[in-house]
Amino acid sequence: MSPTAVRDEVSGNGASTIGVLKIGQVARQAGLGVETVRFYERQGLLEEPPRTDAGYRQYPTETVSRLRFIQRAKALGFSLAEIKELISLRLDFPADADADADAGEVRSRAQGKIDEIEAKIGDLRRMKSALVKLVSACDGASSTDYCPILTALEGDIP
Repeated sequence: MSPTAVRDEVSGNGASTIGVLKIGQVARQAGLGVETVRFYERQGLLEEPPRTDAGYRQYPTETVSRLRFIQRAKALGFSLAEIKELISLRLDFPADADADADAGEVRSRAQGKIDEIEAKIGDLRRMKSALVKLVSACDGASSTDYCPILTALEGDIP
């Protein structure tokens, strides 16, 4: 390989560098949009990657795994701030550290998320019960002046 080709490969000017992905490649492999990848970078969920001389981001291949981690955590109901904390736990406790300490922290956070979900389910059940009562009280045939649903929303019925 010529010296110019080697320089171009290392700097990202031309042939792609092994183990380095452009933002579009990272986004495609993770099933996300490019703007989402940029957003996660701005939020601190991804480290800012090095750039080529032309300003193109050069992401390590591990970024795809990080993005999938973020997506799975979001699907489980974790906020971006909570996901950032989980990522921090992974990075702050290397494999040779006290595994019980970091795993216990992760378990505690997951249990907290379960508790939040249970509370939301309770709230949703109460909301459903209230709506069922309102719908059953409404015959759907009278004018809106006498609609029990609208009256309840206006605060005239507790």
